[in-house]
Amino acid sequence: MGLDILADPLLGLNHKTVGETKNKQRRYLKIALCLVLILAGISGYCFSDSITILLSREATNYNLSHGTTVLGDAIKSENGVVAADDARCSEIGASVLRRGGHAVDAAVATTLCVGVVNPMSSGIGGGSFLIVTSTDESKAEAFDMRETAPLASSKDMYKNDANAKSVGALSMGVPGEIAGLYEAWKRYGRLSWKPLFEPAIKLARGGFVVAPYLGKAIASHSSMILKDPGLRNVFSRNGQVLKPGETCYNPQLARSLETISEQGPGAFYNGTVGEKLVNDVKTAGGIITMEDLRSYKVRVTDAMSVDVMGYTIHGMPPPSSGTVGFPMVMNILDSYSGLYSASGRDLGLHRLIEAMKHMFAARMDLGDPEFVDVTNGMKQMLSKALAEEIRKRIFDNTTFPPEYYLSQWSQLRDQGTSHFCIVDGDRNTVSMTTTVNYVFGAGVLSPSTGIVLNNEMDDFSVPAEITPDSLPPAPTNFIEPNKRPLSSMTPLVITKDGELVAVLGGSGGMHIIPAVIQVFLNCFVLKMKPLEAVESARVYHMLEPNVVRYENFTVINGEHIGVTEQSKKFLEQRGHKLKEISGGAIVQLIVQSFKEEEEMMILETGRKFGKDSIKKSKPFKGLLTAVCDPRKDGKPAAV
Repeated sequence: MGLDILADPLLGLNHKTVGETKNKQRRYLKIALCLVLILAGISGYCFSDSITILLSREATNYNLSHGTTVLGDAIKSENGVVAADDARCSEIGASVLRRGGHAVDAAVATTLCVGVVNPMSSGIGGGSFLIVTSTDESKAEAFDMRETAPLASSKDMYKNDANAKSVGALSMGVPGEIAGLYEAWKRYGRLSWKPLFEPAIKLARGGFVVAPYLGKAIASHSSMILKDPGLRNVFSRNGQVLKPGETCYNPQLARSLETISEQGPGAFYNGTVGEKLVNDVKTAGGIITMEDLRSYKVRVTDAMSVDVMGYTIHGMPPPSSGTVGFPMVMNILDSYSGLYSASGRDLGLHRLIEAMKHMFAARMDLGDPEFVDVTNGMKQMLSKALAEEIRKRIFDNTTFPPEYYLSQWSQLRDQGTSHFCIVDGDRNTVSMTTTVNYVFGAGVLSPSTGIVLNNEMDDFSVPAEITPDSLPPAPTNFIEPNKRPLSSMTPLVITKDGELVAVLGGSGGMHIIPAVIQVFLNCFVLKMKPLEAVESARVYHMLEPNVVRYENFTVINGEHIGVTEQSKKFLEQRGHKLKEISGGAIVQLIVQSFKEEEEMMILETGRKFGKDSIKKSKPFKGLLTAVCDPRKDGKPAAV
């Protein structure tokens, strides 16, 4: 690993890595050269004094199996890995794998842990998307446990109080996380249900140290926390909100988890936990009832599988917009192949931004497929012919106002979330994104259950909505009872020639899709090391406001992430308005790598079984590298 690549990884790989791999990937050389341009301008990743800071970050020490290597925010193992955005939760998930658990068993324990220690982002009062691949199956499955609109809801329910759509108990959708976890566990779990809850129960009851990221969220939302009795009781002491390093207790949540562990999901959806929650929601002004909880249904379908540059991504169908938006951007970039030389390193960055703007404009035709027909919208977004037409509308010397991108509807502005990735020793996988939407959801914590209420109703569009872009709200995303709102969550499992290549996903609302795209390109086109691929600075665009958000900040461990001055100047010359942000999406990544002789065998097997399938026969077991984004408190763990 050279110092030149660490200092400017994309620039270094521009002339080195692609050339070294051309014999293996001749079909994709032109694409790779093109996409080097796209990401090279983002690469201003700065290190303090030397490259050793990357390799010697303090990592939590565990009893690791033979063949495990720890590299700070990255860990390598052949036996199974977990990458969550909190180190404690990664270790809890890995401990389940050490006991012989399936990746789904580990996912249950990891999810519950994240909901306890990162309650500003997730919890059993919210919902999730989950992708599972199992070596016993030849396909990936998608578990949609997203929140639904209550039975008493309507598209006009916020016309007299727009603020109630995002703040307070009236903004709460019907939670789906417990139901979804149980459904996945029933299908794939090897271990008993109850023990999977024990680590989270101990953390909630015995207390957990407030990590820096949670501490930052508490500080920035202190007024909201002190205003709500439930939040105040958990996240403050003696009239002052908790600070990083202090201990947080949530005994009521521990009791709720304990009851669910003993009685199953019925305790939440048709029992005492649900009854207490419903009473607290009603007291706080919400409309969720026991009938809402009893009628909640998890949707289990085949994952949506799409080819992207020789890889196959397996993700959530709508109401997720990520599995459709991701390949749309890639197809636009793919259409540039061979059209220019690698002489203008920042030009590709401009093109990436323009492609993302077109994608965000198109995605608002999507919605819940059980309520609206999204077939045409999906077909258009996945069309390579349309991607070629869009490329012709992208000009290298300028950007355009939002209306140029033919957006008909106002953008969804979802927020928050938490993501983790798991691969077990048998190469079963989980990619899961979980959320309560905004920071601390609705700004309400149920005092009798310890559960933070989500504010997922804000992800719906409403007729009377006033938005920054002055566009009408998207009818496909209007509120209806039992409907799920559109989402940016993008949990992915990636295969090539039928073998597992990676598990990938992120948190951060509208920033998720751009971040996942950039990490994928870093890792699989530019051939960056997994840790470099995740750490590198990113850019974001939401179409409206018409502003490029670029990362420029110092992360928790003291390292600086920032876009280069040259790139910023190049974008400004093309009319882009720039805004510096302190952090964007949080991405977790697991990559499986193979020896050269294994790659040849995989290629032959892929020809035999079909490159898009997930091979049902015994999988190859390569080296797993798990990476946690340094933008948050995560560290990976290994078996």
